[in-house]
Amino acid sequence: MSDLPVFSMTAFARGDANGSFGQVSVELRSVNSRHLEATLRLPDSLREHEFAWRERLRKTISRGKVELTVRLDAGLDAPASIRINTALAEQLIAAAEHIDGLTRHSSPINPTDILALPGVIVRNTPDLSELPVIVGELINAVLSDFLAMRAREGAALKAMIEARLVGIENEIATVQTRMPVIMQHYRSKLAERLSELEAALVPERLEQELVLFAQKIDVSEELDRLTAHVAEIRRVLNSGGAIGRRLDFLMQELNREANTLGSKASTADSAWSSVELKVLVEQMREQVQNVE
Repeated sequence: MSDLPVFSMTAFARGDANGSFGQVSVELRSVNSRHLEATLRLPDSLREHEFAWRERLRKTISRGKVELTVRLDAGLDAPASIRINTALAEQLIAAAEHIDGLTRHSSPINPTDILALPGVIVRNTPDLSELPVIVGELINAVLSDFLAMRAREGAALKAMIEARLVGIENEIATVQTRMPVIMQHYRSKLAERLSELEAALVPERLEQELVLFAQKIDVSEELDRLTAHVAEIRRVLNSGGAIGRRLDFLMQELNREANTLGSKASTADSAWSSVELKVLVEQMREQVQNVE
């Protein structure tokens, strides 16, 4: 079975469409967040569709601070945005002339006054009946591009995390190889010290000291847990989906074992391995913060 994709929480996508209503654009962007925070910015004419589009995001995206913005520009029809109700204007002019005749005034009719009367100027509103369908299709297309970008970013994050896992495995192998050398070095130093003190070298006492030292520096459990955590991280990475929080927990466990390893370090080399492990874990943790 092939590995499932890992998704980043950072992405951006945009799409545009034209119609009798003018031009509409859809933008979808997201950044990191512990939970899904979806914000929709819609024109008033599309507000009734907010719940349906919010649900579409919720069913597709698990984590991230997501912002969907729909912008409607009806300015393409601006030159024809108004018209004159000619029939009404003619009736009003005739009525005004009749009243002017009754009052025996001969003042000219001011066209501006006629235009100011209610109903003379009719504002053309664009046909928005097709807008919800077009915006819905546009959201689908933008969402597809958005998820594709998340997948590409996620693949890069996965590769960076896997590279650090290899580094951790190398450090584990180095510590495991070094432990017998440390024990042999301690045995030699202990025998040399007893010789300098001209103390009787009692084999049982020497072995007892070596056992105590071995127990003190024994890190086999920590190395085993580190190995198990590395295997679990790989399994989680290959499972795909919303894995960010699970990975974040495993980063904490890795860091705990690295700290314990450092507290048991008996040589500078062991201490350095602990530091290197913590550096690798911190580098992974920074990348994990971007994983959905």
